[in-house]
Amino acid sequence: MTDLTALRYTSEHEWIAVDGDVATVGITDFAAEKLGDVVFVDLPAADSAVAAGDVCGEIESTKSVGELYAPLNGTVVAVNDAVVDDPSLVNADPFGDGWLVKIRLDGDLPGDLLDRAAYEDLTV
Repeated sequence: MTDLTALRYTSEHEWIAVDGDVATVGITDFAAEKLGDVVFVDLPAADSAVAAGDVCGEIESTKSVGELYAPLNGTVVAVNDAVVDDPSLVNADPFGDGWLVKIRLDGDLPGDLLDRAAYEDLTV
């Protein structure tokens, strides 16, 4: 199981796990639950540049369509094709097999990221 306290979070309900200069990004269990059954995921292409706060993808569910925002500046180095092929992974394992992209950081992490306690306060 992923240590949820080791992750950073955005107010847009994304989580970030940093390993060296690469950040793995996904949506939180709260976001997955609010979306409902995810049926389609559109992710940025590998090697594409992303900028913090910009829309970089889309997640569609049986309830709604949500935009995926880049939580940091960098270059996409990997895309989770398993989620594209089977979007239900986002619901089944949002902090594991349901990760979305890996981004090589360009600079520091944004200063407005939340720790787990602050994220939980945001979602109550």
